[in-house]
Amino acid sequence: MRFHQLILIAAGLACSAAQAALPDYAGDPPKVSGPEATAVFAGGCFWGVDAVFKHTKGVSNVVSGYSGGSAATAQYMTVGTGTTGHAESVQITYDPSKVSYAELLKVFFQVAHDPTQLNRQGPDVGTQYRSVIFYADQGQKDVAERYIDQLNRAKVFAKPIVTQVTALDKFYPAEAYHQNYLALHPNQPYIVYNDLPKVAQLKKDFPALYK
Repeated sequence: MRFHQLILIAAGLACSAAQAALPDYAGDPPKVSGPEATAVFAGGCFWGVDAVFKHTKGVSNVVSGYSGGSAATAQYMTVGTGTTGHAESVQITYDPSKVSYAELLKVFFQVAHDPTQLNRQGPDVGTQYRSVIFYADQGQKDVAERYIDQLNRAKVFAKPIVTQVTALDKFYPAEAYHQNYLALHPNQPYIVYNDLPKVAQLKKDFPALYK
């Protein structure tokens, strides 16, 4: 459930906990065959994460949904209990020739959420709002783990990154009313205070990637 009625303004004061701009990933990118790949990230309410990646060049589609639990519990009200193992997630379809997996990770950490918050994100509290990278293969796993280690060693955040790196089992699309939520509800108070600033920060911090 959303707790924005209580702390909307406080949550909207900052998009990221980063003390400075994040460095680029220092290693080799994962090998990708074909013109299309997918990534699955979780970082709090999926509305804002969805919107950030919908405005990222090279991304052709973003779907809000659930990962980490079973098909039987992949419904919003059930996931909201925090007992299903699911996290609110987004499935990103992208062109690796236009944006790399490492670049998506950089956007995820710098703009889409605060990776130092444990089992919460801004006004939303519970394991369903935890920070997770659901990797599809060994290449994604290696890049995610190495980049987290690189960021922790660089101390770009005041606190350690708590993002989980977990094998993707299944991704379950969320209900239709959650899809493309920011674009359809730009004046909704939660969106105004929590998510529109993330899109603005993407444009400011990643002008070459913003669309």
